[in-house]
Amino acid sequence: MQTNFSLAQLADPDIAEANKILRACVHCGFCTATCPTYVLLGDELDSPRGRIYLIKDMLETGRPAGARVVKHIDRCLTCLACMTTCPSGVHYMHLVDQARVHIEKTFTRPVMDRVLRAYLAWLVPRPFFFRLALLGAWFARPFASLFSGRLGAMLSLAPKRIALPSAADRPQVFAAKGTRRARVALMNGCAQQVLAPEINAATIRLLTRLGVEVVIAKGAGCCGAVVHHMGKEAPAQGFAKANIAAWTRELEGAGLDAVIINTSGCGTTVKDYGFMLREDPDWAARAAKISGLTQDISEFLTGMDMPAPVQPGAMTVAYQSPCSLQHGQKITRAPQDLLTAAGFQVREVPEGHLCCGSAGTYNLLQPAIADRLRDRKVENIESLKPDVVASGNVGCMKQIAGATDLPVVHAVELLDWVNGGPVPLALKGTRHDTAPK
Repeated sequence: MQTNFSLAQLADPDIAEANKILRACVHCGFCTATCPTYVLLGDELDSPRGRIYLIKDMLETGRPAGARVVKHIDRCLTCLACMTTCPSGVHYMHLVDQARVHIEKTFTRPVMDRVLRAYLAWLVPRPFFFRLALLGAWFARPFASLFSGRLGAMLSLAPKRIALPSAADRPQVFAAKGTRRARVALMNGCAQQVLAPEINAATIRLLTRLGVEVVIAKGAGCCGAVVHHMGKEAPAQGFAKANIAAWTRELEGAGLDAVIINTSGCGTTVKDYGFMLREDPDWAARAAKISGLTQDISEFLTGMDMPAPVQPGAMTVAYQSPCSLQHGQKITRAPQDLLTAAGFQVREVPEGHLCCGSAGTYNLLQPAIADRLRDRKVENIESLKPDVVASGNVGCMKQIAGATDLPVVHAVELLDWVNGGPVPLALKGTRHDTAPK
């Protein structure tokens, strides 16, 4: 793609990066076939190629973002399926991130839109207040059908069970069982420790049983993805720096073999810290070091030489691969292979490249599109007639669970179960509430 940035514009490292990305695009249109919003809406401007044209014009002219540009950029899920499909290696993620920063700085949204975004940006990264808000939504949930749009979506997505804070999420060190084979930091995150604290607990049990010392580092918290995808650059970098500082202290103290993340949306962001802070001389080197140490839990377990399971898992599992894992981190086989080796009958979901509609806060900000994607995903899952649905991202899990009666779990919960851990919470009270046979 031909670009027309001035030399003065190209002196800005962000514009120089955007120029490089734009010039890699050859207009081939392969990305349209795998873009969820284009598949649903059929609008060229709701495809990656269309959005790239809008971003190019916006950045080249330097004009404030207009309502049309904002509409189509807001509709992007950042699922990154286009990056998997693109034969030219266009780094769409970095381009759309920059577009969102420009929108945040130059576009004045309607008042209620600003209020909702500010509310979510403040609330979700703070587990204590997020839990309180969910408790309030739980009481209002029976009346969700009386409301439409975003408010109705927020109420309908409120969990049926509000978990108490888990002791496992407090800063501490969990000793390895037997001979220590590795020492890792586990990101306990923000929303996940509220929505599904059993995931972190299962991860810690499994890792320590495998001889891994697990540290929950003091000062680490939200990865920054929620605000990052809203174009709020300063708070996103603030969250990144807090995590980098916390994990660097552990790295320089007792040492770390890896930073483990069991929420793939967070993992994609943390692996990008090196890029996010590349121009900051005080943080660039440390950020790159932490990004290089970061692994999804499935990556780490694949390299651990897993023992034979205590009990074989003779269940049919529909594995839903999160977009942030398969497209953002290019991890396509590790979770399925681990589940298969543990004895589960693993089936991949048809149209597995298409997003479920969760995408961070997307299902709250764009509920109409998110619901259509969710229903399509659930229809494909249920066509497999599985016993259980497994995923690797809490947002996907909650999105899918809201439209099916099938139990939905994190893959690590199943791996913990068949290696001596308790029955996953979602399977309690079902016919599978027993040791696998």
